[in-house]
Amino acid sequence: MVALTALMAAPSIALDRQANADYRARREALAKKMNGGVAVLFAGTEAEGPNAVYGFRQDNNFYYLTGWAEPGAALVIASQVTGHDNTPGRQYSEILFLPVHNAKQEKWTGPKLAANNPKASAITGVDRVADLDQMPAELARILSGGVASVYADLSQDGEVSPSASALDWLRRTNTFPMRTAVHDAKPLLAQLRVVKDQGEVDRIRHATEASMAAHMAALQMIKPGINEHDVDARMQYEFLKGGCERPAYAPIVGAGANSTVLHYSADDAPIKAGEVVVMDVAGEYAMYASDITRTAPATGKFTDRQREIYNIVLGAQQAVIASFRAGHSKLLGRGSDSLFQVAYDYINSHGKDLHGQLLGQYFIHGVGHYVGLEVHDPGDSSAPIPRGAVFTVEPGIYIPEENLGIRIEDIVWVSPDGEIVDLTAALPHTADEIEAAMAGKFPAKH
Repeated sequence: MVALTALMAAPSIALDRQANADYRARREALAKKMNGGVAVLFAGTEAEGPNAVYGFRQDNNFYYLTGWAEPGAALVIASQVTGHDNTPGRQYSEILFLPVHNAKQEKWTGPKLAANNPKASAITGVDRVADLDQMPAELARILSGGVASVYADLSQDGEVSPSASALDWLRRTNTFPMRTAVHDAKPLLAQLRVVKDQGEVDRIRHATEASMAAHMAALQMIKPGINEHDVDARMQYEFLKGGCERPAYAPIVGAGANSTVLHYSADDAPIKAGEVVVMDVAGEYAMYASDITRTAPATGKFTDRQREIYNIVLGAQQAVIASFRAGHSKLLGRGSDSLFQVAYDYINSHGKDLHGQLLGQYFIHGVGHYVGLEVHDPGDSSAPIPRGAVFTVEPGIYIPEENLGIRIEDIVWVSPDGEIVDLTAALPHTADEIEAAMAGKFPAKH
């Protein structure tokens, strides 16, 4: 029995999971934002068809609240409600619903934790664990107290949420009272997810360190005659060897004209002398992403023009970091507090194209984005960046006429004292450092 219990617990700790208390704190924080509402959230279902080749990956919001990595689960969080006129209020409560133990199916999938395990609550860190088929009755009981609002993961903008079919199931079972309003929980969760706790920062740092090893390996192998795919494959090998479970996004390795295509993903062209190679590649560790880009000359030495554009991009990045003020600076916008504006103004006031025109027109994307459970983590880019946020700083210049694209992307964290911490500080940043790394002479930074 002890051995079986250990096996059944294994799925919940396969990833480098944070302490149960961290997930509990997030559930309580969500409850405070719901003003007496009830959250009803569902895990993803087992990957099938073409997606099965990549294996199951938990829904980000569900994992954020539970740390539970298995499919088919559900979570209910009932926020505290204060009573009126001496009537009793409702206390905070939480229930994790798990699929019923199925010994026959588990011959194929491996042992799974179920609610009948007496250690289920201790393993998951959720106050109560129940069978999934009890969910309609339990939720109806909670909602019978006159709850006006339910918060769920609703489908938006054509994207189908993992909760869509499950919510239909609850509606068919008449679980929701007639007057219950169902709101989208994602905006509330996005507000919480912008500020990372230390455990999240540690996992992003791990993904970043493995990804930095991948970039160093790539810099040392690039030369004319190899294929973009060779670089892509080596980088993926390196970050997987470093503990990452998968790429954080589709890797981009683009040489020459391909360096000017922002989301180039074919990665199948030969690298030629005189070209630069843009490498936008990073891994995901314990569900948390990194995001790094470096640009290198195919021959190991930048031409004068390539170095000129590289230095402008680097100068823009340095200007952004120097201008940052926690709680004031924003990723987007056109005002003095906009990091995008800082980068754009720098690029537009340094250098020109072959026709004497300013270079701002070749900076065609944002200056950065939040990073976390998603490489483009949710968050309001027009709002001030708070302490605890993790985001990228990634100015770029892309001139198709010259087959020249330069992007330098670093991932930074805003410390509790409001300072920018460059999580990619150990990578080469300057043109000289890139060249030194390609020659195997770049010293490690401390």
